[in-house]
Amino acid sequence: MIDLSVIILTHNESRHIERCIQSLHQVTDKIFIVDSFSTDNTVTLARNLGAIVVQNPWVSYAFQFNFGIQNNPFGTGWVMRMDADEYITPELAAELTATLPKVDAGTSGLYVKRRVIFMEKWIRRGGYYPIWLLRIWRSGMGTCEELWMDEHIKLSSGNTAQLRHDIVDHNLNNLTWWTQKHNNYAIREVIDLLNIRYNFDNKQTVEPGLWGTQEQRTRYLKIRYAALPLFTRPFIYFLYRYLFKFGFLDGTRGLIWHCLQGFWYRFLVDAKIFEVYRRAGRNKEHIISHFRTEYGKDLTNPNQSVRL
Repeated sequence: MIDLSVIILTHNESRHIERCIQSLHQVTDKIFIVDSFSTDNTVTLARNLGAIVVQNPWVSYAFQFNFGIQNNPFGTGWVMRMDADEYITPELAAELTATLPKVDAGTSGLYVKRRVIFMEKWIRRGGYYPIWLLRIWRSGMGTCEELWMDEHIKLSSGNTAQLRHDIVDHNLNNLTWWTQKHNNYAIREVIDLLNIRYNFDNKQTVEPGLWGTQEQRTRYLKIRYAALPLFTRPFIYFLYRYLFKFGFLDGTRGLIWHCLQGFWYRFLVDAKIFEVYRRAGRNKEHIISHFRTEYGKDLTNPNQSVRL
């Protein structure tokens, strides 16, 4: 076992949680789960595998994860972020065991590569591999930025390094579940894109930069994407991924993935933005009021819900 604790957020993850925890047992038994009141047997399965589980009402991803950081019961030197439908490869487990104790004092964060599996196929092209994510950091030096979408871990100081091996994102739910989940994601994506223009919450994010880290590049490209005209950008984005980034080489299941995630989802987001403009106009205060009454969301505070 290495000096590492892992934080996982859960809600009805009985299909995934055992696989996730068992993969982590290759490196640590210090697993802390913050559950948002699952109605299946997620909590029982996790506790049976030795995880410490607490339950906390869901407000936002950042709020829930920062709650996990603040209440982590393990006094480990390093902390790792995992999703319940992910697992670590044996190669990454061996790498962590060999290298984590030897990381130099000036390094406070470690990046890993994420491998996406969709319909049992590894999505290798379209810009989806490798995706570098800051998932491991020294205790007390990382927090989750308070955004509506694409939240990243921010370090207070120190350098970062890259590990060579992967975590695997492999969700076992069906396509109906996937589309429903992304329909719910879409409204958060709408808020995030509108926030680039209107700056509803005045929150600081990672510094955008085309040549910076993965999250800096992601933020830079999202800002550029937000400046493009509605309904043109989903086409541009899909063609870029499917043709110029060779997504077509991922076969039929890759076609489904790139069409749904790279076009349908982005088009749905633009349609929802169009609806916001049609109902609330383009005035900042009117948009804030619209989201309060229509969705029960306070755009000035990602960690605050409004009772309808």
